[in-house]
Amino acid sequence: EGRCICTVVAPEQNLCSRDAKEGQLRQLLEKVQNMSQSIEVLNLRTQRDFQYIMRMEGQFKGLRSKFRQVEADGKTQVNRNFQELKGKMETLQPLIPVLEQYKTDAQLIVQFKQEIRNLSMVLTAIQEEIGAYDSEELQQRVLSLESRLRNCRSRLTCGKLMKIAGPETVKTSGTRFGAWMTDPQASPTNNRVWYMDSYTNNKIVKEYKSIADFVSGVESRTYNLPFKWAGTNHVVHNGSLYYNKVQSNIVVSYRFETGRVVTQRALENAGFHNVYPYTWGGFSDIDLMADELGLWAVYATNQNAGNIVISQLNPETLQILGTWNTEYSKRNAGESFMICGTLYITNSHLTGAKVYYSYSTKTSSYEYTDIPFHNQYFHMSMLGYNARDRALYGWNNGHQVLFNITLFHIIKTEDDS
Repeated sequence: EGRCICTVVAPEQNLCSRDAKEGQLRQLLEKVQNMSQSIEVLNLRTQRDFQYIMRMEGQFKGLRSKFRQVEADGKTQVNRNFQELKGKMETLQPLIPVLEQYKTDAQLIVQFKQEIRNLSMVLTAIQEEIGAYDSEELQQRVLSLESRLRNCRSRLTCGKLMKIAGPETVKTSGTRFGAWMTDPQASPTNNRVWYMDSYTNNKIVKEYKSIADFVSGVESRTYNLPFKWAGTNHVVHNGSLYYNKVQSNIVVSYRFETGRVVTQRALENAGFHNVYPYTWGGFSDIDLMADELGLWAVYATNQNAGNIVISQLNPETLQILGTWNTEYSKRNAGESFMICGTLYITNSHLTGAKVYYSYSTKTSSYEYTDIPFHNQYFHMSMLGYNARDRALYGWNNGHQVLFNITLFHIIKTEDDS
């Protein structure tokens, strides 16, 4: 279609970190090598002793044969002397089975030596295979690729939404309605997850150190907010939670680090408490969101005939930096999200929903779109864009899901001014 599409697949953080099994394998190989050396020394000694014992065994058998011959001759004096020797030989008789067992043990040692040699060869081959893909070398390659990826992304201008794929179901938990999110402004090593169940009558925020902990249900901390929230359209931005205070048009900024409210400010004329909600209701009148350009609030006013209003907010003071009035009814919108300063609106929260309308704050213009997405669990009560992950976070009827998106980018080359 006249577009160049570039797909970049990056590994998860620490995916190629050193595996503990590799260290264990190396230790095992060293032990096997030490055992092999010990067996080799023991084998040499055994072979030497075995040859000596074989000679002794032959001599014993020869003596016994001669004793029998002398006994048969019947010569008294000579017989008496040999009878004494025979007595001494009888005392050595128990040594014969011991020597037989020694031969068996010697054969087992030879067999054990061969097994150790085979095992050593196998472990050496495994170590060589691991060495061909040494984890430290792979880690350096990953870091280099991540650097190149960041450099590539820095040359990407804001993109236009072209496709929504998925969803990937991360977890199933909570009620039918809720919100979960990560901080798009956090460092690459900070993957904390915040979880806010229900759309009303709650002020408990659960924190997880990573997606893995979230899936496993391992909470790292719980926050008790000073005010209950309304709706499910909250956002975490640069370490602070922004949410709509229950039964009001007040936006609250809560700092996780200090556990305190930084500021709160009313959105003038904004409808609240199911005056202008999304199609599913749930006190979703005020939708707070963040993208590459900053913090936004989406709501509706009587002055704009119940149609959607977009305001960009100062994250520190919550003062309005700019406002755009659209002609799309808030009550006819299923959900919405901002990408690169453009608001994308779905036409329903139910099955068959699609992104139907977009409004660009850069050009103050709108267009109708037709971008379907799979509403797998039939009811969408939260849909938010994360600029760091380039993904949509969704709460889909008690399922926490992720949608991958495709953006149309214009690449800035080195020759561009």
